[in-house]
Amino acid sequence: MKFHIKVNSAKTIEEIENYWSNEDYSKLLELFSFPDANTIKPENLREMLFMAITDFEPNEAAATVLTYKLSESLNEGQIAQISHDMLIDKVCEEYPEIELHCDLFSINQLLYKAYNGTFLNCKATLVNFEIEKPGDFKGEITKEIVLKSFNRGLSDSNIIKRLFEEKMTTEARFEQAEDILWKLNDEGNITFSFITSEYWINKDEIIGSEFEGECLLAEAETEA
Repeated sequence: MKFHIKVNSAKTIEEIENYWSNEDYSKLLELFSFPDANTIKPENLREMLFMAITDFEPNEAAATVLTYKLSESLNEGQIAQISHDMLIDKVCEEYPEIELHCDLFSINQLLYKAYNGTFLNCKATLVNFEIEKPGDFKGEITKEIVLKSFNRGLSDSNIIKRLFEEKMTTEARFEQAEDILWKLNDEGNITFSFITSEYWINKDEIIGSEFEGECLLAEAETEA
């Protein structure tokens, strides 16, 4: 099954827009013992949070933000380890549980900006593209379909192609696609965008601007 792909743009980004809400900033300010956090104007919350964070040691601040965001996924020991590892490694690229990479990226970047570089600067890739379905396909565009269809447009050095060759090129289910692509947005009129880690797809690895993406899906999916 072929999905026609046209890449409109691919760029590197350092944060995911709207990942953090004003409510998040307010709650974090309270966790960092900032007085009267609920009285701060919304436009000043982020700046005040950065000030509050830097009153703490970097690993302490990391542990606080990790606990706030990921306490349901990580135990205290894991949080303590990650809070130290983040100072020397790109944990959001290397952590074995890839379903946490998106959250770890945004936590890392919040701390990176607050401490002005103490943490490593991690990056993501935002791709805007058009995808045309074949006439006999009635299902929805999924992350799995997008990744498999992009196979022909990525350089052979791309790590997804190297690690998941079988899942990218056969009918095998590609469950990891859900976590590799952090966000997939329908922009309307066959236009979509996705965000993923630069680790998974660097903008320079997208070597095709328009191509026929070969996408093999399990029979049950093609009938959906």
